[in-house]
Amino acid sequence: MLYLVPTPIGNLGDITLRAIEALKAADVIACEDTRHSLHLLNHLEIHKPLVSYHEHNEARRTEELMGRLRTGATVAIITDAGMPGISDPGHRLLRACMAEGLPYTVLPGPSAVLTALVGSGFSAESFFYGGFLPVKSGQRERELTHAAARPETSVFFESPHRLQRTLEACAKLCPGRALCVARELTKQFEEYRIGTAANLLEHYTAHPPKGEIVFLMRALTKDERKELKDKDESAD
Repeated sequence: MLYLVPTPIGNLGDITLRAIEALKAADVIACEDTRHSLHLLNHLEIHKPLVSYHEHNEARRTEELMGRLRTGATVAIITDAGMPGISDPGHRLLRACMAEGLPYTVLPGPSAVLTALVGSGFSAESFFYGGFLPVKSGQRERELTHAAARPETSVFFESPHRLQRTLEACAKLCPGRALCVARELTKQFEEYRIGTAANLLEHYTAHPPKGEIVFLMRALTKDERKELKDKDESAD
């Protein structure tokens, strides 16, 4: 059996009872960063063989883990934080199990995407998740342009040292749109800061952000969609 086990995104108290049981039952635990995961496992007093499983060795390690699964071993996969397979390793191994008909299960648990979405106060009826915003400025602006036109809330991961450039781009593309910077979720200095790009840019220029960031853009309202449609039609 393959277990995809979500781990806390900050507060270690968010580990679930099922996650603990799965990790204790595993013959081997595949970790994105064994040193990082060892801290959690020691906290839980779980001592199991660990193997690294990350973007640089995922192809090779998948076949090794599949070999164990074929012989009846129990494998658990965890990442540094949150749900495996969401912008983290896990998808390739899951697909390999599906292709060979090997049993697997996905445990529910912590997710930075859903935590930030609910905490932002933006509509959660439908949303778009785009992973990490592109590093290159042109690609980032194209992605933000698409986000500004969506009728759904847009959710991205962003790094602290690129946040200022993202806010500068939003100030040009959608100056009046409400944005949310959800930072250090579930940790001591958790923050949900909501405002326009200019508001947020002023704050984070004076207080450079640290830690992990989820960046959200409010969806277009019906009136805004109508206004955009009318503007496009008049341009034609």
